[in-house]
Amino acid sequence: MFSRRIGLPRAAWAALAMAGALACAPVEELPEPTPAPASVKQGLGVPGFAELHHHMFAEEAFGGGWFHGSYTGALTTCDGGLPESDHARVRMDLSNLLNLCPNSGGVDLRGVPILSQLFGVGGAVASEFLGKIEGTQGDTGLHLGRRVPNSEWPRWDTIAHQQSWEGWLKQAHQGGLSLVVVSAVSNQFLCEALPPQNRKRGCDEMADVEVQLQLARQFDAANDWVEIALSPADARRIISQGKLAMVLSIETSKLFGSKDWRAELDRFHALGVRTLQPVHQLDNRFGGAALHNVIFQAAQFLENCHIDTDCGVTAGNFTLGFDVDAQCRNVRGLTTEGQQLVQAMMDKGMLIDLAHLSEKGVKDAYSVAERNNYYPLFISHGHFREVMNGKLAENEKTTPAWVVQMLRRTGGMFGLRTAHDETRTYTKANIANDCQGSSRSFAQAYEFGRQGLKVPMAFGADFNGFIQQTRPRFGPNGACSAGFQAEADAQEHAQEQHGPARLGTPFDEQGLAHVGLLPDLLKDLRNLGADTTGLNNSAETFIRMWERTSAARVGMADAANDMDTSGVAPWVAPGEREKAYPTVCGKAYAPDSKELGQGCRFDDECVSEQCTSVLCDTFDGRCVCNDDGDCGAASYCQDGVPGNPSDNDCVPRKADWASCSRDGQCLSGACGGCLNAVGWCYAPRSKALGQTCKSDRECTTDRCSADCYLNPTGVCLCNSDSQCGANQFCGWGLNSGKCVNKRSRGAACSSDRECLSDRCRWSFTCA
Repeated sequence: MFSRRIGLPRAAWAALAMAGALACAPVEELPEPTPAPASVKQGLGVPGFAELHHHMFAEEAFGGGWFHGSYTGALTTCDGGLPESDHARVRMDLSNLLNLCPNSGGVDLRGVPILSQLFGVGGAVASEFLGKIEGTQGDTGLHLGRRVPNSEWPRWDTIAHQQSWEGWLKQAHQGGLSLVVVSAVSNQFLCEALPPQNRKRGCDEMADVEVQLQLARQFDAANDWVEIALSPADARRIISQGKLAMVLSIETSKLFGSKDWRAELDRFHALGVRTLQPVHQLDNRFGGAALHNVIFQAAQFLENCHIDTDCGVTAGNFTLGFDVDAQCRNVRGLTTEGQQLVQAMMDKGMLIDLAHLSEKGVKDAYSVAERNNYYPLFISHGHFREVMNGKLAENEKTTPAWVVQMLRRTGGMFGLRTAHDETRTYTKANIANDCQGSSRSFAQAYEFGRQGLKVPMAFGADFNGFIQQTRPRFGPNGACSAGFQAEADAQEHAQEQHGPARLGTPFDEQGLAHVGLLPDLLKDLRNLGADTTGLNNSAETFIRMWERTSAARVGMADAANDMDTSGVAPWVAPGEREKAYPTVCGKAYAPDSKELGQGCRFDDECVSEQCTSVLCDTFDGRCVCNDDGDCGAASYCQDGVPGNPSDNDCVPRKADWASCSRDGQCLSGACGGCLNAVGWCYAPRSKALGQTCKSDRECTTDRCSADCYLNPTGVCLCNSDSQCGANQFCGWGLNSGKCVNKRSRGAACSSDRECLSDRCRWSFTCA
């Protein structure tokens, strides 16, 4: 660890690091990596999987004003996003932001849905809208039901609460994670949208980066199970010692600010940075960014006040900020400085991350790699374009097959985003694509990359990256929810019916809520039938790519002429798929998709055909029972009117002698005593002569001395002589129902059966 490297006690180093962080002082340069011990041979495989894009210290991103929850210490309850409070809020007044660019050329920016939501209304509404960017509600704005850690958060759609707490990272390490690329991140535009009182500092992206790198060193110094790797040999040594290798990276649009970038590259290399992205969300002096989210188109517009009409990305007929061609691709590639930066990184043996770079920029970077005997290039987090849904496939940020071919030729690899949306079916995977956005969708993309593109892969999770993660396959927290509600309901029900079964961990219903659940995603993929061998060993793949930066390269690592993009099923838009579902009150629903107790809108959604919702889903409802058959052998459907919590619910059947009004309420299946099916539960013919009883049919003799009013509990009585002993008869009168001993000669009698001699004389005495 670093404390041993520079000769300081670990506690002393941690104190110095904390002091530096509080003062925002420059971080002390990292020493060169310790040579691998003789027992660790280069090239031998290391165990474990890799995560290539991880924002562990992003609580300090955006001026420290967005995330709740620290990477270290105890996780605490948040305030629920109260306006102008501590996190997950934008400024109350955003309406004048776009006025910074008055030369809009007559374009009415209020007509752009997202922009009108963000900038045309107060920050309270805008905060709520931010959580829906990835397709579903997140934990932004007022989120009083998402305050408590480990119960209400995190979950798959967390974008404003910590996902990379140290305990969860250690959990992932214990589950097989052996290498993680930690990226210091920030964005000036997002920072400036936050209430100033919530921020810890100004909106200088590189200042945020430096604080995060300080925290990484501090984390290293404080823990003996993790260590920052400065070279591939260093990473091998760290992993061979059973520790987690951490590789430092940078992801920011204002890379190096306005300073001399060569000097800054040297400085950050000395601080331990071994990989970075030349471009992030916005164009910068190094190159052009791949277009994707309209929010960053607005941010780019604030940078240059440019409106492009060659293609409509922002709206139907224009694009804000970016200069695009007719195919809606950024025309800006790597600038001269950008190509020089890439070459300088290669000279230092650094890894070049092409994520977020425009397609033209990718081609430019590949040209530089070719000139350097196919220096390795990689993408830390991305989606395969050919297998994504039609909406995302149009997005420049997705990765086409020709880019993957370039990566393979350089000996690079691909970090597959776990933040998965709706994915087309890859038929060669033989894995049902029937839970949109879940591990089933991720499996389609992974198998397409493995079988079709044949590219080495690792996870590209992007935790704390302002994005939502793999959805769950089960439960009420958005299972299978990347499509539309009726489809999600049908698909969630299918998971319960056909499996694979739940893992028995929070991943089942919370999805990929935090880094500690990455091993669970890996296990769920295996259970679905995916071949995860490549993912399991992706730490070794990353190190071999890193080793190639300093190896004697003689040409392509792999010609990559064997890629096959066939087998991807056509995409059918959600609106078309929704037409296949029946509707009530104009709303599509999935018939028989809800079990008892689950939320519902309409009767036909419930397996029981009974929902407490009324007036066309005016009020939330739940599925309740219609009859005993809905409740199983051990319960019955309580009679009453839907809506009363105690009525139309399945309740446990009653034991013997509990009061009842019908047979179905009883475990025995029989109710009686006063009248047929009224009185008490009983087990038919379960009580012998003389035993306590409440109902005639409870007795083997079919006769009980009890009645409903004066004597509710009695004993079983005889009905005939055959139910008594050999020398007894079933009495009458005062002895009615009792077995009476037969009488001797001369005793009074009324019939032959009362006498031992079986003869009663005319004088009414036994013979």
